[in-house]
Amino acid sequence: MNHFLDIHVTPADDLSAIIANARRMKDARDGLPKGTPDAEQPLAGQMVALIFEKPSTRTRVSFDVGVRQMGGQTMVLSGTDMQLGHGETIADTARVLSRYVDLIMIRTFEEQTLLDMAEYASVPVINGLTNRTHPCQIMADIMTFEEHNGPIKGKKVVWSGDGNNVFASFAHAAKQFDFDLVFTGPPPLDPDPALDGLYTIMRNPNEAVQGADLVVTDTWVSMHDPQSARERRHNQLRGYQVNDALMAKAKPDALFMHCLPAHREDEATSSVMDGPHSVIFDEAENRLHAQKAIMRYCLGR
Repeated sequence: MNHFLDIHVTPADDLSAIIANARRMKDARDGLPKGTPDAEQPLAGQMVALIFEKPSTRTRVSFDVGVRQMGGQTMVLSGTDMQLGHGETIADTARVLSRYVDLIMIRTFEEQTLLDMAEYASVPVINGLTNRTHPCQIMADIMTFEEHNGPIKGKKVVWSGDGNNVFASFAHAAKQFDFDLVFTGPPPLDPDPALDGLYTIMRNPNEAVQGADLVVTDTWVSMHDPQSARERRHNQLRGYQVNDALMAKAKPDALFMHCLPAHREDEATSSVMDGPHSVIFDEAENRLHAQKAIMRYCLGR
């Protein structure tokens, strides 16, 4: 049984195998209607619990569709359904769920909730997102880059904006996939100090993106941020917007990514998001394929 909790705790060879399997399964579905089952049905007879303490569009739909394409069934549970850690302990919840389902995906706030779920569950647990990391997204991002521009090893990836949970998983991936990661953003929004040594900092975004193979950003504000925090972040991050002038300083074949949802004309302009460098919708689609491969990895299929 394999959990998929974070990129840095998953062996590098396993990560590469997951992406190779994701590409193989994607190719096998080429031209098929979305509702067509996969030729292989590795989740036949399997029940997967999808737990959402944090709401989601892409994570919910991509996991649900992926399970169904591979022959399994899903049980979607919200934070209000579960009330994790309020009343019943997470440990007891994990033990009970393990009697009903074959696999658990959880999208939650605190990393400790994920870790407790994995410690006490007797079935595999997948990190769908925590406040600290977002490994499934980065697996889709690596897959997308390599589809377009070949192996990411040795490439230069530049993150512009907030050193958030998505950046943290990029930092973990930089070590596992052996690429160079540059963070450009304001000091108050620097990444978690625990990530030090996995990336370099360049405060000037125009200098940072010179020679970049990939430029990445993320939303400046969360749906949970109060208005005062939103205004402060806009003031801090305005100089780190990814626009045409910034992308022009990257390599001619550089890619642009954003995990979505986006606030257009804030962290990135529409001309970049819809422009020739952008692969944001391939990136969104590949969440489906990458997560299918992750589920197969967890179940040994």
